[in-house]
This record gives sequence, structure tokens and C-alpha cells, in this order.
Amino acid sequence: MSASPPTPAGSLERQVRHRAARLEDWVHDLRERWARRRGHVPTIVPYTGYGSTEWVRVLCRVLLSKPIDPDETSKRRRRRGEQGIRGWRSFTSVPVGDVPVVIEVGAERIEVLADRGGVVDTRVPVALTPGWHQAILRTEGSEDVEAPIWIVGPDVDFGIISDVDDTVMVTALPRPLVAAWNTFVLDEHARIPTPGMAVLYERLVRAHPGSPVIYLSTGAWNVAPTLTRFLSRNLYPAGPLLLTDWGPTHDRLFRSGRAHKEENLRRLAEEFPQVRWLLIGDDGQHDEELYARFAAEHPDRVAAVAIRRLSTGEAVLAGGRTKAEQHGADVPWVSASDGATLDDLLTEAGLL
Repeated sequence: MSASPPTPAGSLERQVRHRAARLEDWVHDLRERWARRRGHVPTIVPYTGYGSTEWVRVLCRVLLSKPIDPDETSKRRRRRGEQGIRGWRSFTSVPVGDVPVVIEVGAERIEVLADRGGVVDTRVPVALTPGWHQAILRTEGSEDVEAPIWIVGPDVDFGIISDVDDTVMVTALPRPLVAAWNTFVLDEHARIPTPGMAVLYERLVRAHPGSPVIYLSTGAWNVAPTLTRFLSRNLYPAGPLLLTDWGPTHDRLFRSGRAHKEENLRRLAEEFPQVRWLLIGDDGQHDEELYARFAAEHPDRVAAVAIRRLSTGEAVLAGGRTKAEQHGADVPWVSASDGATLDDLLTEAGLL
């Protein structure tokens, strides 16, 4: 199939932008010209996507980085393509907006434009079988990279949507410092997995074959490669990370993390109407409130809600606990401080 005309990855790019967004674009333009003069080239950082047997959601980001040395071994070149740009360099690297990205998946080939932050988040109509597949991504002068995609079968009726910070891993930092910690921690070894959660997730996946596991967080796309390695190293089931881009938008100074989660929850409910979701989060942010609202709006789409209760010290660092005492929805609702106890409670609720 021949390439279709480029289409923008975001729908807000042509609207009147917030003054801070225009300033950010000006800074990015200066940095891009400076980086290109230094010989940096566009590099695609692939993210895990998902889809049904009729379409896929492809995710990646385009950044400027030093070109790969031709003398590097094929193993190191492949590792760089898989892991992207690591640690603090992923934050200081220059995003490339409005650059065309070619996506090949199955028998389809399309071309889209990265948004102003270099992010590609697009839906491609394609027929694929359930299970893991690969999308091939390339842009101007870059080598091909592979983005894994999980295809949900039409008979799958259960899935997991999980928060990240303080749910699958313990940050043990005041909430305002989490972003800086994510920026300057160079790899996944310094992150602490939440006790028992990886085992719980693995048991859930075994009990519900083919079920998708989607990690929904307010974290920035910059940390996606590191979080992916963390999840893999600590034996969490593989799945898409749905993160966000920091900085101003077309109409506001800062992006809303709550809006990001709400939009993706609703989107997943629309994309997979046959799936009932187990929503997993913690009581240190807004997960309880968001999940309660979603369950009230879509009670037939929620299998249960599982909330990890933070310790007293973790709750202080997280800025306190939420007060969602009235859940208001007729769905199972369990809470505990660790994965093993949540496992027992979900077993009693009939999910295991």
C-alpha cells in the first residue's frame, strides 16, 4: 500500500496556542537548529502500543541525538534502538515536531507527523491476529526501529489498567520531587518494586489468558524506556505505557494529569466495549476519585477496583490520602497495603 499524505498526530496543533506554548516552541526551534549544527539526527524512541484485530494504536517519540557510530556492534545498535535515549539525556534531548514518521504494520504503510513535542500517537486500520506484533518505524535519515504492539482478541473480556508510581513501584520521595528523581536516576535499578504486586499481576494474567495490561500514569514520555526496563526486570507483565508530555498546551500553562487519565480511561472503554477492567491504583493521589467516577459512569466496564494503601510515611510523601469513602458504584472494591493481601481479596471477589 502506498504512503498516504502526512496527517498530524494531534488535533490541537493548529489552534491558537497559549503564550507559554509559543515560547516553548521558540526555545525548541533554537535548540533544534543548534543540535542539527552539531550533527545530531532524528532518532525514534519506540513505545509499546496496543490494538484490536482491526486497528492498532502506535506510539513513539522523535528526538534529536548523536548519530550511531558505524563501528558500533550490531548488538549495541539494536540495544540503542530498543531502549532509546536513557536517563537524563531523554529529558535534555531535543524533540522534533512536525517531522514525518513512516509506520509499517501488517500489510499497511502510512505516514504521519509527530506533534509539537515529537510524540506520535496514532491509530492505524489493519487486520492482525491476537497476540504480540511489531510495527516498523522510520523517519528522515534514521534506521528502522520496532515498536511492539499487543493485539486484544475479540473474545477477551477482562483487562488490567494500573497506575505506576506508588502502585507498581515505591518512589519514597515527596511528590514534587518525583519528577526530578525520574529525570536524574539513570536506570531502573534504583527503583523499588511494590511487594507482591508483580506476582499478583502475573496471577491475574494467567487466570485471564489474553488480557491486556495497560500502565496508565501521569509520568512523562521521557521515562518510558526506563519504566519499561523496570517492569521487565521485576517480572511485571509486558504492556503499553500510556504517559503524557510535560509543558504547556495550546490553552494552558501545564498539562492536567487527571485529565490525561480520565481521557484514556474513557478511550479504552470505547475501544474495547467487551472488556471489563480491573482498575489498580493507590490512595496517595486521585486514583480512588477517578476510578469511582469512571465506575459510576461505566459500571458494566469495571470488573473491580483495587487500591494499594500507602504506609503513613508514603502517604506523607505523597501529599496525603484521598477521601473517597463513598465509592458510589456497584462494583467490587478492595484495598490493602501489598500485593499479597490484594491477591487474597481479589480471590474472594472471584477474579482469581
